[in-house]
Amino acid sequence: MSHPPSPTVLTVSQLNGSVRELLEFNYGRIWLRGEISNLSAPSSGHLYFTLKDDGAQVRAAMFKGARTAARLQQPPQNGQQVLVRARVSLYAPRGDYQLLVEHLEDAGRGALQQAYEMLKARLAAEGLFAPERKRPLPVSPRGVAVVTSASGAAVRDILHVLQRRAPGLPVSIVPVPVQGSEAPPAIVAALQLLARLHANDFRDDSDVPVPAFDVVIVARGGGSLEDLWAFNDESVVRALAAMPVPVVSGVGHEIDFTIADFVVDMRAPTPSAAAEMVSPDQQQWRDQVSQAGLRLQRAMSRELLRQQQRLQGLQRRLRSPARQLQDQRQRLDELELRLTAALQRSQRLRRQQLEQLAGRIRAQHPARRLQLLQAQLLQLRQRAERGLRLRLDRHRRDLATLAQRAQSVSPLAVIARGYAIVSDAQGQVLRHTADAPVGSRIQTRLADGVLHATVDSHQPLPEFDPK
Repeated sequence: MSHPPSPTVLTVSQLNGSVRELLEFNYGRIWLRGEISNLSAPSSGHLYFTLKDDGAQVRAAMFKGARTAARLQQPPQNGQQVLVRARVSLYAPRGDYQLLVEHLEDAGRGALQQAYEMLKARLAAEGLFAPERKRPLPVSPRGVAVVTSASGAAVRDILHVLQRRAPGLPVSIVPVPVQGSEAPPAIVAALQLLARLHANDFRDDSDVPVPAFDVVIVARGGGSLEDLWAFNDESVVRALAAMPVPVVSGVGHEIDFTIADFVVDMRAPTPSAAAEMVSPDQQQWRDQVSQAGLRLQRAMSRELLRQQQRLQGLQRRLRSPARQLQDQRQRLDELELRLTAALQRSQRLRRQQLEQLAGRIRAQHPARRLQLLQAQLLQLRQRAERGLRLRLDRHRRDLATLAQRAQSVSPLAVIARGYAIVSDAQGQVLRHTADAPVGSRIQTRLADGVLHATVDSHQPLPEFDPK
């Protein structure tokens, strides 16, 4: 019974390295326009930022060498619109897809740029940029008309390419200024002249024949937005849209776009490329073979470069035993320090726990408890003695008060003032004379003794009323 082959298992590092090679091989260097955000400029001199537009964003890095080559004296600002040339790559340690920026320049968002966007949007709404308006270029044109400056590099590049590719092709140069305030009306006049010649079967106003042409090139060299502004003029754009033959624009460099580029039938990245587009190739077959050879050579160069980069990646990942031993020693030192610190923390914790337990034992020791009880007993004894003294003092005060009160009502006190207590022989107090008949024995209690007497007679007091 056959077993299915086991799947190929990659490490994360292998996967990220492979993806990085694919990105760098397939994209190479590209131009991007976007807005800078999350800008960071550390002391190393490198720049890290995010390049974004309305719908997406991508991380970007511009290293110090590229920054110096681009002559950036000050770092860009957040929110700035820039144009960058970069290589697409991947930062393997984090698996982040990023751009490695080699060149950065301000894309500009001033008044000219706003006017550019507004005019472009308005003309697009009118349908001047619609794809169905685009016309194919003639395969074998009778001639080419070139509207450009007679003294610029663009006309020399165009003539050089046309001479090389199609030496017998008629070329009509219509010289115009391509920069400044006089450029737009001059370009419009030149285009209207070509339109009249085409309508007059290539005869001028004097009925003199002129070279025929089936395609028009409008061109100039590169420059800033202000330098190229003539090709953003509305009158120039509308004159291009009204041309009776296909028009190719070769304005500026590859990264430069004007509104004229959107209305013409074909846009070329450079004036030389515009000449190549309109000229037939007389050595087509030989060039195809040559181009195939060049493509093969480029493919072999790319493959060689890819293999070299792969080899360099493997060499970077390959580490010497001495370096590995050094890393392991460093790792061992780190573990030893961590272990020592952990043991010290454990010892401190155990010592604290032991001190806490010893304190609890000392607090529960019988001698300690006996001392506490003795102290409590002494406090209770002192409180009891103090309470007894207070109660005894209170009772003494009460007794003295009662004695004073008893003394104040005692018969003896009355007797001491001269009074006497009379009683019969049995000791019963006599209150009335009738209680002691004549001849009965009576006792008289004085302050210093008792008198015994016999009743001889009764003599009532007239003022006494027993009732």
